[in-house]
Amino acid sequence: MIETTTYIRREDPAPGVARIVLARPETRNAQSPELLYQLDAAFAHAAADNDVKVIVLSADGPDFSSGHDLKAGFTLPCSPVATLQSGLDAGGAEGHYAFECEAYLGLCKRWRDIPKPTIAQAQGRTIAGGLMLLWPMDIIVAGHDATFSDPVTAFGVNGIEYFTHAWELGARKAKEVLFTGRALTAAEARDVGMVNHVVAAAELDAYTLELAATIAARPTFGLRLAKESINRSLDAQGQSVALDAALALHNLGHAHNLGQHGQILDPTGADVIRAGAKRKEAIA
Repeated sequence: MIETTTYIRREDPAPGVARIVLARPETRNAQSPELLYQLDAAFAHAAADNDVKVIVLSADGPDFSSGHDLKAGFTLPCSPVATLQSGLDAGGAEGHYAFECEAYLGLCKRWRDIPKPTIAQAQGRTIAGGLMLLWPMDIIVAGHDATFSDPVTAFGVNGIEYFTHAWELGARKAKEVLFTGRALTAAEARDVGMVNHVVAAAELDAYTLELAATIAARPTFGLRLAKESINRSLDAQGQSVALDAALALHNLGHAHNLGQHGQILDPTGADVIRAGAKRKEAIA
């Protein structure tokens, strides 16, 4: 049966601005492969639309994204678009590595290099894979209630597949967040430079749209050149190579878990995360 559910909505809230909305609030915008590739198609359409100068990414519901939808499986809903991939039908670690090279790291790299300014607005919780939708965007605006976490070392892997933690958080804060699994508040995320602005939740839409309209008033080509210059600076620092290396280590963790537990994630991970939350509540 062909999947017909729509998980993404396109809006045009102002001249020159396209808003792409994650529209799966009943799962806190958990990311199935279908959602990811619908999102990619929406980004591609907005990038090709000459009337669009700025792209905003937002989300329905109380939370931006709860991360990967592990119940949805790891099968591509379409042909690869981000990589020339092979081995997708292979079993074990080989097939899963091919999937993550395409659907996770591949898409994130593709979105980072969209030749137009992108702004993400985040409310509520952004957990693990949810960061992979925020971090490729150029600017992040957060509601004051927003929190950001990557607790997946509890599952026996190094962190999410788009491993830009050292650039987003700084090396020492990145280590703390990964070692403890704790969530950063919006204010903390702003202080380390991950978030550009923190605003009242009720003002998130309006503030982000005003920022997008301000950017859209500038020449398209100048914006593109500025973005490419910054991205190439990150590449010169080794970001792209570091991402590839981290994904390989991530999949080493998956392979270890397959050997030890018969599945790609350590099954005790959820208990570790729950225990950490209880310790935090006890301290508070």
